[in-house]
Amino acid sequence: MIAIKRLDSQSADFWPRLENLLAWESVSDAKVVKAVEEILANVKQRGDAALIEYTNRFDRMQARSIGELDVPKARLQQALQGLPAATRAALEISVARLRAYHQHQKQETWTYTEADGTVLGQQVTPLDRVGLYVPGGKAAYPSSVLMNAVPAKVAGVSEVVMVVPTPGGELNELVLAAAALAEVDRVFTVGGAHAVAALAYGTETVPAVDKIVGPGNIYVATAKRMVYGTVGIDMIAGPSEILIVCDGKTDPDWTAMDLFSQAEHDEDAQSILLCPDAAYLDAVQASIERLLPQMERAEIIRQSLSARGALIQIRDLEEAAAVANFISPEHLELSVAEPEQLVKRIRNAGAIFMGRYTAEAVGDYCAGPNHVLPTSRTARFSSPLGVYDFQKRSSLIMCSPEGARVLGGTASLLARGEGLTAHARSAEYRMGAAGKT
Repeated sequence: MIAIKRLDSQSADFWPRLENLLAWESVSDAKVVKAVEEILANVKQRGDAALIEYTNRFDRMQARSIGELDVPKARLQQALQGLPAATRAALEISVARLRAYHQHQKQETWTYTEADGTVLGQQVTPLDRVGLYVPGGKAAYPSSVLMNAVPAKVAGVSEVVMVVPTPGGELNELVLAAAALAEVDRVFTVGGAHAVAALAYGTETVPAVDKIVGPGNIYVATAKRMVYGTVGIDMIAGPSEILIVCDGKTDPDWTAMDLFSQAEHDEDAQSILLCPDAAYLDAVQASIERLLPQMERAEIIRQSLSARGALIQIRDLEEAAAVANFISPEHLELSVAEPEQLVKRIRNAGAIFMGRYTAEAVGDYCAGPNHVLPTSRTARFSSPLGVYDFQKRSSLIMCSPEGARVLGGTASLLARGEGLTAHARSAEYRMGAAGKT
């Protein structure tokens, strides 16, 4: 029997128990912070030499020069050409759908002209260079390459620099092929906090970037926190999450497998089901027990569901929406008869999967929307990664002579009210000149 928690929204202690279930502390301990601080400082000071030393130490490499860690574009194309036809086709479908979706997010420069001829607007420009961190080691994620690189390229980023650890020097062909399809410009086989440092500060060989995106372990996340301000970052991601709202009519095996789909990531992942039908919760529990032994990552799923999973009985779907908004999940499945109606009540979620036939897994790989999503309740105030994360906006202001006279008078009064005389006189000079034209 899997010890997955059962909660009831009508219980007096429901909300405290739910808050306790959702609690996640991702702050690094003092040992991690100290280690990362040393790595960042060393790479900043010594550049390529430090990068080689850390790569050899942590990834069991024997590189003698940074050139050995620089993957040429021809090698990316070789990986792409070597893929089985079906695998390549799947990657190509994913890339095409990602590009099509993210094109809709692209913002354009705009202006408008006021009656007196003053022009106001916004100029939109892409970032110049972006760093993409791709996890390596125990698992390789070509989907992470696509989800981060494609929107950057759609935004118009000139150069995407990818870093990926290769423990023991073993390159992952799928990751390299994905980099080729996503038009990544440079790839370095480095990882960890030292790779983040190289992207943030630059070395003799690795160029400094404007923003670092992509997931990593606690050392990578800590390094990203520390370099923020020198560069931009996407987010500090916590464990993967899924919240399923079901009306009790979906095949319980489907629901159980959807819960597994996040639980199999790691022991800290969170899978929660909300349903008003207690008998359905029992049926899903039975499906979990029956299907779990068939899973390759059964022990990870078991630990995840036992530690952070829950089957929750709620009063009705209206209450389910309220609970979902509180949880603010990374992935939200609305496995109900009329998802178009229920979604109107949802305010906080990274991605919303509507209807019984929409598995969260399609969003991870090929639906089109980005799978880089806010976790740990941060969907209350943040959004999925997208083209807008790789574009900057500059305000445009061009005063006509009449605009300088009218706006200058307003600015002068407000500036003198703040005691900033130079501000006021700067505007007043133009007011006088505008009056003579």
